[in-house]
Amino acid sequence: EVQLVESGGGSVQAGGSLRLSCRASGLSLDDSDMYWYRQFPGNECELVSQNSKDFNTWYAGSVKGRFTISQDNAKNTVYLQMNSLKPEDTGVYHCAVDIIYGCHFRYWGQGTQVTVSS
Repeated sequence: EVQLVESGGGSVQAGGSLRLSCRASGLSLDDSDMYWYRQFPGNECELVSQNSKDFNTWYAGSVKGRFTISQDNAKNTVYLQMNSLKPEDTGVYHCAVDIIYGCHFRYWGQGTQVTVSS
């Protein structure tokens, strides 16, 4: 059974930083494309970043240059380093695997709340 558990969210002021973690079980990061996406109030979602199994990365334009995705395969953990945070980054951040389309995945975690105040 695949399980994804996020942690590291919190409340910060604009310009601050947070590092999110996603501990995976039931799968190997060596064989998986991993994603972070976020949900805003009203359930709108945005794909934030991807780290593919062949080490290619992708970022949404809204976070490019500020967020960095990485992973530690030995710990089966994916990270999202978020710097220069803005109020519009506020949302629930989920890690996920096996994309279906858009923000729809076969497996996703329960999410961690990020709140950025101005």
